[in-house]
Amino acid sequence: MAGVKSLMKDTAIYGLSSIVGRFLNWMLVPLYTNVFAAQDYGVVTFVYSVVALAMVILTYGMETGFFRFANHERWKDPMEVYSTCLISLAVSSALFMVLVAVFVGPVTVWMECDGHPSYVLMMAACVALDAFLALPFNYLRYARRPFRFAIVRLVNIGLNIGLNLFFILLCPWLMEKAPSTVDWFYRPEFGIGYIFLANLIASAVNLLMMIPELRGFRWRFNPVLWREILAYSAPLLVLGIAGIMNQTIDKILYPHLVPDSARAMYELGIYGANYKIAVILLVFLQAFRFAYEPFIFSRNKEDGAGKMQAYRDAMKYFVVFALFIFLGVMFYLDIIRYFISPAYFSGLAVVPVVMLAELFFGIFFNLSVWYKLIDRTVWGMWFSLLGLAVTIVLNVVLVPVIGYMGCAVGALCSYGTMMVASYFVGLRKYPIGYPVGRILAYFGFAALLYAAGVYGVGALGAGDIVAGLLRAVLLVVFVLVFVRREGISLKALAGPIASKLRRR
Repeated sequence: MAGVKSLMKDTAIYGLSSIVGRFLNWMLVPLYTNVFAAQDYGVVTFVYSVVALAMVILTYGMETGFFRFANHERWKDPMEVYSTCLISLAVSSALFMVLVAVFVGPVTVWMECDGHPSYVLMMAACVALDAFLALPFNYLRYARRPFRFAIVRLVNIGLNIGLNLFFILLCPWLMEKAPSTVDWFYRPEFGIGYIFLANLIASAVNLLMMIPELRGFRWRFNPVLWREILAYSAPLLVLGIAGIMNQTIDKILYPHLVPDSARAMYELGIYGANYKIAVILLVFLQAFRFAYEPFIFSRNKEDGAGKMQAYRDAMKYFVVFALFIFLGVMFYLDIIRYFISPAYFSGLAVVPVVMLAELFFGIFFNLSVWYKLIDRTVWGMWFSLLGLAVTIVLNVVLVPVIGYMGCAVGALCSYGTMMVASYFVGLRKYPIGYPVGRILAYFGFAALLYAAGVYGVGALGAGDIVAGLLRAVLLVVFVLVFVRREGISLKALAGPIASKLRRR
């Protein structure tokens, strides 16, 4: 239990940067959706989908590979592992930037940025910088320095958001009131390009802030170690590509599945804006992942049944917290929806489907512990490729018929397939003994509360305040049932908090 408490503590700290950052980025969505047309926001959605895929390719599994070999019994010096991985990422990121610069013309056309090669060059530089910096961030996780991790991330996020507000709100206002203050650098026709420029400046500042993590050790490259890391990480690269394509391929394929390009970008903008509402659950998944990988590899060094129980508890608590977030968003979607422009409300139906899909992916990530610990990451590759096949087939079949709802259904079926496949193969290869019955019971109970909160309360015709209070009661019931079922003492939980307050 102590290990799970440590995991949850680190998850909370890592989550600070993720939650605040995602939330603040989320707050930019109403800005984008009110300032830019849906077609322009569709281009932004498309570009960032490609960027997400490029990030996975350019890190090529080095993050998990570093954790594995920094804790490996054969390699005694973690800094040699760190240095080897850093040099590898530095070289590959530089080569990527050169290739994009050489072929910027055709890449610009393919990225739906025709006439704006600067958009492509800026985002390529962002990807190169962020891919290289992924390892220093991972080193902070390895060194168990979550506060340093959170501070750097928050500065990056704050700068990015501040620059967005400066370029998109303040500069246009100054152009009207005092044009001489900004007309020497600001160009209104640059439009969504300022979103990409803000991202690039923030990434460059990030590099400066991470200089301490790039000093204080001897830079050396071990080719034998590098080949072993690549061999371990290669399946993870395929896994990562398939995984991120499961998240982005619907947006990348969409312009090719809808015959009218303008309509495709308009609908993609609607889908992308509503997809952002599901970011609340994605934040929890990301924070959990940051803490979970160091946790499982450090736990694997222990003997006995304790580590297995820790894995079981981590899965159970993850599912319950995720279900709580899902219910909270669904119960108050009538309020949350105003974070996007009313012009985008037509896509709200995708929110519950996308959130459930992300929950399935979170369970799949938890299940990945078995093949990571036995160094059979190739299984993760096969599961992700299976999910990718489901995604592509369902998108091709459904999008021409039901539009972007086909993307959401494809994601749900894809992650569900991956989750089930990983569980049943894991039963044979590395059985952990997850409390499946209890987890399914929590799913069933959450489904009942969902029906009561969304349809039952809605059918009562109560006012907004009364409906909100009734749904809050249902959320409290969910928590109380979990606490009682797991035998968690509220008094024991409150004790440490009260003690800290008394010391103050």
